Amino acid sequence: MSKVWDAIIIGGGAAGLFCAGIAGQLGKKILVLDHAPVLGEKIRISGGGRCNFTNLYSAPANFLSLNPHFVKSALARYPSAEFIKLVRSYRIGFHEKHQGQLFCDDSAKQIIELLFAECAKGQVEIRHPVAVESIAKSGEYWVVGTSAGTEQSKAVVMATGGLPVPAIGATAYALDIAKQFDIRVNDPRPALVPLSFTSDTFGDLSDLAGLSVPVKIAAGLKGHRYGACCFYEDLLLTHKGLSGPAVLQASSYWSEGESIHINWLGNERGSGDTQCESIFTNEEHRLKLTENLLAIALPQRLAKAFAEQSGLLGRKWAEVSKKDRHALQELVTHWAVKPAGTLGWKKAEVMLGGVDTKELDSQSMMSRQHAGLYFIGECVDVTGHLGGHNFQWAWASGHACAHAL
Repeated sequence: MSKVWDAIIIGGGAAGLFCAGIAGQLGKKILVLDHAPVLGEKIRISGGGRCNFTNLYSAPANFLSLNPHFVKSALARYPSAEFIKLVRSYRIGFHEKHQGQLFCDDSAKQIIELLFAECAKGQVEIRHPVAVESIAKSGEYWVVGTSAGTEQSKAVVMATGGLPVPAIGATAYALDIAKQFDIRVNDPRPALVPLSFTSDTFGDLSDLAGLSVPVKIAAGLKGHRYGACCFYEDLLLTHKGLSGPAVLQASSYWSEGESIHINWLGNERGSGDTQCESIFTNEEHRLKLTENLLAIALPQRLAKAFAEQSGLLGRKWAEVSKKDRHALQELVTHWAVKPAGTLGWKKAEVMLGGVDTKELDSQSMMSRQHAGLYFIGECVDVTGHLGGHNFQWAWASGHACAHAL
């Protein structure tokens, strides 16, 4: 214990390594500890191995938190343009895929190498696999007990992430430490996760597994928990229920017992009503069979399923009463279904909930009760939408913490 560190960062993932690199380059003596034999595994598997490392349009509106104003300071001080500049400085090729989502052209490993290079520039010491066994305050210093001995530091930064993907070593350690120091934790739950359904709720569509359809999806309740939101994304029908970007987005807002609402024709912002009118009111469609009418905008198998569900399979549109036409239109554009649950931590991309942001200073990420104890990244009650926003929170919160250190 001869050396006193300026900060010990616990967790060598996106937020922890980024924070360490910046703080080190600002002249601080930084030690990173992680229990994993290989660092950056969640980065490596993200974005199908190409890492959706940020989003061009990342803004406070893209984040869920019980304290929605909390993210504003960190995101303003380190916007996505700054991380893009850093990626370019390492000559890492990237491309925009969809709605501002940026991916590496080659491999997610390039982002991991960037983080290690930044740490090397700051002469950061990284030790792993090392188990952290205890954290305590002793006088003016923090004492961290590990499987490799005891360390003293002026500050401790918790950057151990959340609970998703337990197979690569995810733990609740940051939340446990928060509770140890009487810092409130908002109940964690899986987010950006597929939703499951009971067989009777979903039996009529289970034979459509594998179909992908662009939809408008809505979930959540205004004024309740994280509020309500709607998205225009692709939905994937699976044997277990619903998945795809649309459902992953909706899952963050959905609560047990609530329905999700799908407009199967609302595939573009503002296009749903126009498309409905042209399909359901155009007299040129009078002689089409109902399933063929729906197939103008929907995959044939799905169109057939909706026609069958409405008792209109094989019926010409001209023969369908105004009441039945309206009922079919309602079914397709206001389809409500109640999920049984999520597919859990194994399938979740991120964690909802975490360290209560009212307990932290938004400028520094430091605990309001305990000077020198910081929380950054996914362990904080800040969850981004799908599409690079969670990585942007890792960079922004890590940056804010590094400058505070």
